[in-house]
Amino acid sequence: MVSRLPFLLCLLLALASALATNLCKPEADNGYKVRLSIKTALGDKAYEWNESEMFLFRATLAFAMRKHFNTETYDVSNILVCNDTPRVSFWFVVTKPENTSQLVPGAQVEVAVRKSRNRINSAFLLTDQTLQFLGIPPTLAAPYEPATPPWLIVFGVVISLVTIGILALLISTFVQKRRKGKAMPEEEKMENVYENSLEGKSGALNGGFVEDDKYTQL
Repeated sequence: MVSRLPFLLCLLLALASALATNLCKPEADNGYKVRLSIKTALGDKAYEWNESEMFLFRATLAFAMRKHFNTETYDVSNILVCNDTPRVSFWFVVTKPENTSQLVPGAQVEVAVRKSRNRINSAFLLTDQTLQFLGIPPTLAAPYEPATPPWLIVFGVVISLVTIGILALLISTFVQKRRKGKAMPEEEKMENVYENSLEGKSGALNGGFVEDDKYTQL
């Protein structure tokens, strides 16, 4: 009986491999092709793609499926990979944890990948352009939200302009009143100068204009 154990293990592995081959193949239903451009992205710091890197990829996909379905039933064994090439491209499918002979619908896999795209990219030091899931659109960057809402900025500008206009009007009114206040005493001073000069001036009587009735005797 013990001697049959290795045979049974080999048989199970062969069956699992055959099952994986049937489920995962190029252009498979609910499958996706992955293409990595490691040298393009990292240049001299590019790492070698090997079985350990492939294991990491399967682990990150299992993580994405767990996060999407909010369950811990997905494992590395649920991520089947096939048709891998030296230029680092391959196909993958995801099997259901409760029945490994059935595939998770491609739409669900796409949603799971898009939700965890940043985590997957970070695991391999790549981006959406150098780690491509063909058939799954790249994740869109979140729209930029300024710390101050645009409407508040416009409101602040309008209030500032109104305030500046009011201040300018008040300052202009104050300056005009001040100028008028200075002008009025100067005019009064000029008038007083003429009046005082006439009143205080002493002069001799001109005999030609003096009435001579009181001096002429008829």
